[in-house]
This record gives sequence, C-alpha cells and structure tokens, in this order.
Amino acid sequence: METTTHSGAEATSHSGAASTLPPRITKTLIDRLTGLITAGAAGEKREPYDMIEVYTGAVVGELPQSSPEDVAAAADKARAAQREWANWPVKRRLQVFEKAHELILSELDTIADLIQIGCGKTRRMAIEESCDPVMVISHYLKHAERILKPIRRGGAMPIISTSTEQHRPKGVVAVIAPWNFPFAISISDSIPALIAGNGVVIKPDNKTALCTLYGVELLRKAGLPRDLIQVVCGTGPDVGPTLIDHSDFVMFTGSTATGRTIGERAGRNLISCSLELGGKNPMIVLEDANLDEVIPGAIFAVYGNSGQACMHIERIYVHDRIHDEFVRRFVAAAAELGSKAGASYTADPEFGSLVSVDHMRRVAAHVDDAVAKGATVLTGGKARPDIGPAFYEPTVLTGVTPEMEHATVETFGPVVTVYRYTDENEAVRQANATTYGLNASVWSTDLARAEKLADRLEAGNVNVNDGFVATYSAKMTPSGGVKQSGVGTRHGDAGLLKYTDTVNVGVQKKQVLSARAGMPFEKQLKSTLLTLRLSRRLRIR
Repeated sequence: METTTHSGAEATSHSGAASTLPPRITKTLIDRLTGLITAGAAGEKREPYDMIEVYTGAVVGELPQSSPEDVAAAADKARAAQREWANWPVKRRLQVFEKAHELILSELDTIADLIQIGCGKTRRMAIEESCDPVMVISHYLKHAERILKPIRRGGAMPIISTSTEQHRPKGVVAVIAPWNFPFAISISDSIPALIAGNGVVIKPDNKTALCTLYGVELLRKAGLPRDLIQVVCGTGPDVGPTLIDHSDFVMFTGSTATGRTIGERAGRNLISCSLELGGKNPMIVLEDANLDEVIPGAIFAVYGNSGQACMHIERIYVHDRIHDEFVRRFVAAAAELGSKAGASYTADPEFGSLVSVDHMRRVAAHVDDAVAKGATVLTGGKARPDIGPAFYEPTVLTGVTPEMEHATVETFGPVVTVYRYTDENEAVRQANATTYGLNASVWSTDLARAEKLADRLEAGNVNVNDGFVATYSAKMTPSGGVKQSGVGTRHGDAGLLKYTDTVNVGVQKKQVLSARAGMPFEKQLKSTLLTLRLSRRLRIR
C-alpha cells in the first residue's frame, strides 16, 4: 500500500496503524467541519462516532452525534430561515448557486480527498463524483425559472374564468444520503430542494460525513443563509424518525428495506417522499455486439466504485454465439483491473476499496455462499488485506442458481455473474425476473433492435451500449426506479417540482358557474348540455 507523508491530520487506528491523509486534510479542517453538525445543543449528549480512513483503518477524528432533540432543533432553524428564503425571487436564489458552481470546481481536490477518506474509492471516481453537483447546478441554472414559473391556463369558462398553476416550496426537506456517493447525492439532492425555496436538513452516513459537511460549508460561503441548510448525524433508527416527523418531504437513497420503513413513516405523517432504492441490475449482450466496446463498458458498469453503485451491473446475459469469447476477455480484463488496485490519493490506482470491513465481509459472504452451493469463481473471490483492510478482488462467477444469495439479493460489491442464453425472449424474461427495477443495459450494433429490446425491460433506467452513465448523467431527464427499486425520481423538471406543492388559483370574473336563482332545473340542464357540446365543437376546451 502506498503511504504518503504529510503535515495534515495525524491519526492512528486502534491497532496502531498511521493514517495517510493528504496535506490538505488537517485537524483544523476536520474540527471546523464537524463543528457544523447540530449536536449536543439540545437533549442528551451522545458518544461521538470514530471516523475511519478506509485505506488504513486509522481513526481521523470524532463525529458528533445528534440526539432527537438536536434534530428537532435543526429542523426548526431551517424552517425559520426558509420563510425568508421562499420570498426571494428565483433569480436571486440562483445567484447563490452561480457562486457555488465555481466554488465546488475550485475545491475539487479537497472534496475528492474527503470522499476518499470515508469510502476508499479511486481518485478518478472521487473527482467524477465531485462534479455531479456542478452538473445539477448548471442544469437548474438554465431551467429553474421556467420550471417554477406560474402557468396561467384557461378556466372552466373562456374569458370569464382563469386558472393559474403555481409551484410553492413544501417547507423543510429531509435529505437522507448514503455512503457510496456521499458528496454527489447529499449535495445534488439538496440543490433543487433549495432552488425550489425549501430549507434542508441533511443526514449523511456517519462513515462519509466529512465531504457532505464541506459541501454545506461551500454552499454557505456562496451566500446560502446559514440556518437554511442543517446537518445532523447519527444512526438511522436513532435520528431518522424525528427527522421525518419534523419534515415536509423526505429524499432518501439507500436499501429497499430502509426505504420501506421511511415510506411507511412518511405515509403516516401524510408527507411525500422520493426513494431511490436497491437494484439487481441486468445487462444483455446480443450476438452482434462489438466486444471491443462491450468489454471496457461492462468492466466499468460492474466494477466502477468497486461495485458500490445502485445502478451497477450484477447480472450479465451473453448470447451463446459470443459467450465463450466474452467470458475469456471479460475475465482477463477483471483480473487486470484487480492488479491495479491501490490505497492512494493519487490517480494511479484503477480499483479502490470497499467502504468498510463489515461491508467487505458481507460481499465475501455472498461469494462464499455461491461457491458452497456449486458456483464457480473464474477470477477474484478473495479479500486483499495486503492492500487495505476492506479491499476485495474484482470477481466473476458462473453457475449461479436461484437458491444462492447472490442470485437474487443485491450484493453491492465487485461481483458479477455471467449467464449464457440462446433465445432473446428468454434473456428478457430472466433479466426481468427480479423484484428490483432500477437499471438495465443492452448492447448491440443494431440500435433499432437494441432499443426495441430496451422497451421490454422492466427498469426505470435502460441504457443502450452503456452500463449506467448514459441515463444518470442526463440531467434533463428524470431518473428513478420501478418495482421495489424506488418511488419518485431525481433530475429533470420532475426532480425540481417534487420539492413543491402544486397550487391551483382560480379566478372568476363573473359568477356563472353556480346554479342561477329561480332557473328551473330542466332549463339549467339544457343550458349546461348546450354549453358543453358547443365548447367541444368549437375546441374551446
């Protein structure tokens, strides 16, 4: 493992291993960021959480933990600030994000450092993640005024009445973010909520909170009112219920099991939620696919972020005609990728760590279960403690059958199963044979054929000749899951409007819709029918 000497924050693990933090990451910076958390101000003070540098297992600082009373206080602050923020014209709100756009770009290296500390991904992936909020900002800077602008429509009676569609902020939005893309998701989900006029309370995962806190600091530096965006930290069961109870909308990214719990509580409170949940995402490779393009595309789709992406591919169905050649080349490419693993803040490693030792053991358990029940490991299948405590090799399996855990349960790691098929209809049937429906991928040189097949796949995102980037990076188009992969979407017009209440303001210039006094019912009915028929004939409504 590469080590780096530095003048930054010094830390050791419980076993005595020294951290390798970059010079930019100092104790002063860590203390400043953790000071942004609402914790210890109200109610019982909680024991802090030891933040770990994944590459070494070294403790790099203590993360304050919020009590339920702290969460309520944070929501109250955000709500008070939101009342003024909602009165700002949209154009004025957007000026804050013009500044935030440049601030984030100027601080990409520090953001990437903080991402890597918590989740151990490669430098290249951390930089790409850092750019996601910038892309979201850029999209809404261009489109938010149009999306949020009131729309005047015709009323029930032409000229005499009008109806205006308004989009008003909901109030306080809870953003519950995961550890796999901690900066991108926490900040990118908060941006449209804020642009829409809401206050935000973010609950990041404890393991990866530092990068989220830095993002909040940058937003405040850009001119966002300080109290408008709050951060609370703690375990989901400890602070989640209070956060939902004090919010007007919940944005959650994580497991289907947790999403179901959040949805139930939101439903009891009669508030809306948007949930991006798990996936068991399939890829279908047709017999005419160009393997020179498929292999590198599939390698990234499976092993990007060490397989810790909701939309990454865990099942590959390859036509019998090219199956053997695909497997030979794919296994060789996976093994080569594994040889380029490393624990470093430089751009040299091409494959990074899993987020924690506990998660690595979960991934390993899926592989071990499959092997015990008859599956074959073509490459990988082992932990790599010689590189870092949570590293696990890129793994390719065959012979996976339905009784194996990896066959149906989201593994969320660098593990994929390759299946052979001969009939395209059977490949589609197997791809859809899951309770999930987040992402799917089709590869072919015949685009018309591939798009026709894509129409048959049950997923909220379907990529042709790509793994998942083509859909997720398209910020103009809503992205979400179907079946048990989620409710609601992010991105596009819908990704902004979901943070608003739609209000219908009707104006009646002269009252003609109510029953006219003294008019016999039969005469009123005749008049109504005549009006409806004329309106249709003249295409008035």
